[in-house]
Amino acid sequence: MEIIVIAGATATGKSELAIQVAQEIDAQIINADSMQIYKGMNIGTAKLSIAERGGIEHHLLDILDVSKDSTVAWYQGLAREKVNEIHSQGKNVVIVGGTGLYIKSILDELNFPDTDPMIRKSLEIEAERIGGDALFSRLEKLDPAAAIAIDRANLRRVIRALEVIEITGKPFTANLPREESSRYPKAMQFGLVMERDHLIDRIDARVEKMWQLGFIEEVRACIANGMLEGRTSQLALGYSQIVALLNGTISEDEAKEDTKRATRQYARRQETWFSRDERIQWISPTQPRLERVMEVLASR
Repeated sequence: MEIIVIAGATATGKSELAIQVAQEIDAQIINADSMQIYKGMNIGTAKLSIAERGGIEHHLLDILDVSKDSTVAWYQGLAREKVNEIHSQGKNVVIVGGTGLYIKSILDELNFPDTDPMIRKSLEIEAERIGGDALFSRLEKLDPAAAIAIDRANLRRVIRALEVIEITGKPFTANLPREESSRYPKAMQFGLVMERDHLIDRIDARVEKMWQLGFIEEVRACIANGMLEGRTSQLALGYSQIVALLNGTISEDEAKEDTKRATRQYARRQETWFSRDERIQWISPTQPRLERVMEVLASR
């Protein structure tokens, strides 16, 4: 049974290719986007509707209330169970998403140190005193690779990375092993890339479309369902900007433009993260994507 990974930056067309591949090889799809796991976060995460999924069964979408926080270890357990379940049905697996750490947690033997309540509390108090930006600057110095993977605005994950560093005395990314420790060494990874200007245009157009589809009302509904009670979901791209808009701290134009800016920055971080994995086979904008994937699979 095959495991195929479709990775890359936001707005590169991963979901569409994943469906095409799944249709060709009789596969089911596992989501590896850390925000598409949340119920009700549809427009802002560009989550495909059921009608858009091409008749392919998708897993690990809409599995968590917006009031709850997610962890990589929690996701890892669920995703690996799904891989086993799908394979037991005699079907292949396509993993698709832009959250590099989620993909790596499925494929590789990551180690997740236990939490230390005292260290965690100390870092939370420090964050209140000196601010999240100062903690992120510390992470950049202690573990530059982790700073690439973690959103500066995601204070919970910044704190977790610093906690692991303090517990283990090693960089957070020391827990991210190389290819030789892969749980699924035969998994095939493909990465999608686009010309910078074209990707920026796609990101900007996507944000404009989200507003037209009722993004602000979606965020209102998420807030009503407890989004502000958790830490993770309210930090998602666009959602945090609209929360600020609804709080009256920024204008609608500012919220929209900041969402575009933050998404472009996130896409650059995704590209940097994925570029470090030598197992990924990159598909250029000029290559026919499905044909390239099937060609590689046929040559194995």
